[in-house]
Amino acid sequence: MSKQAAISHNAALVRYRLTVASRLLAAFGGGYGLSAAFAAACGLVCVRWLGVPRADAVTLSTMLSFVVFTVAVLWAFACRSSRKAWLGIVLPAAVLGVCTWALYGGQA
Repeated sequence: MSKQAAISHNAALVRYRLTVASRLLAAFGGGYGLSAAFAAACGLVCVRWLGVPRADAVTLSTMLSFVVFTVAVLWAFACRSSRKAWLGIVLPAAVLGVCTWALYGGQA
């Protein structure tokens, strides 16, 4: 193998590893953020709009957030590109974060 081919192979290997690391970060870090935002928004919706007792709303939203986390991890590795994986996790988390903020009455 020539020196140029070895450099090209190493660059491709580094790029692949960075892509996998990016997907891991999206899956676990972004998935955690998405599931936390979902749990907060779901809990508030259950209490304020559906009239569910607070303890039951917390339990329900926490259990459903495990499903959301699992789907986020699956999504991160099922996408064709890591950019799409990030967008598919960050955008819903941002929307849920804004919804949670609005349900709290817009208070910081």
